[in-house]
Amino acid sequence: MKTFVIVIHLLVSFILISSILLQSGKSAGLSGAISGGAESIWGKSKGRSYEGLLAKVTAVGAILFVVTSVSLVVLR
Repeated sequence: MKTFVIVIHLLVSFILISSILLQSGKSAGLSGAISGGAESIWGKSKGRSYEGLLAKVTAVGAILFVVTSVSLVVLR
């Protein structure tokens, strides 16, 4: 059982790392700071659908990472 949880934990770790690295930054220097003010007033439309998908994958990956971490501590 412990080996199975370790394998799942490693897979979730790789998914979490890759989903975080694939996301774009919230601001890109001075141009991001200028457009950031406009986004806070007018709202930001996510023009690309993969940004929303990556955010969901990151959230699910983070939850699974915590669950597998806690289960590994319990199985210790």
